[in-house]
Amino acid sequence: MLYDCTLAAERDRGIAAAVEAVSRGDVIVMPTDTLYGVGADAFKDWAVTALQNAKGRGRNTPPPVLIGSRDTLDGLVFNLPPAARDLVAAFWPGALSIVVEHAASLDWDLGDTDGTVAIRMPLHPVALEVLRQTGPMAVSSANKHGQPPALTAVQAREQLGYAVSVYLEAGPCPPDALPSTIVDVTGDVPRVLRQGAIPLEKLRDVVADLEMTPP
Repeated sequence: MLYDCTLAAERDRGIAAAVEAVSRGDVIVMPTDTLYGVGADAFKDWAVTALQNAKGRGRNTPPPVLIGSRDTLDGLVFNLPPAARDLVAAFWPGALSIVVEHAASLDWDLGDTDGTVAIRMPLHPVALEVLRQTGPMAVSSANKHGQPPALTAVQAREQLGYAVSVYLEAGPCPPDALPSTIVDVTGDVPRVLRQGAIPLEKLRDVVADLEMTPP
């Protein structure tokens, strides 16, 4: 079902429906500050599998995890280096994903992660309200693998159809919308894995010794 979150009453119903869907292991689509995302409970293995099946991807492409509070990060990571804390303080909530070593005790299976996960706190009121009620969600761009990212929930529904239980529409993303910038903080020197919505020069204002991964 699709809910128009630009209308106050329908927004509340849509968020409630999305939270309920995630709690039972269903897949939802919601807006973020970059692109629309398709997501599921990160701690329900079958839900993550359903998300990957909806996109047409396998275990070799594990989804990022979105969270609704900076405090949640400390419970998910094995170690958060000072550079990572500085980047989070500067750019969260926002369009920065950081790749960290996740805590070995976590009861999740996101795919072939090699012990790492990309985590982000988005700057979008609908996404944050959902995430604060559901807890961490595995979220990827709302499109079939190999197809262009959806700029609205309606476009996402055209690609993903009945594989998704709830669609939250909050208006179109800008046509030139960029995905999040990804920084790997697991090594001795932070590395930019993907240039996205946050440019390199702004990152280097916070952490001067960032490296670029070769294309």
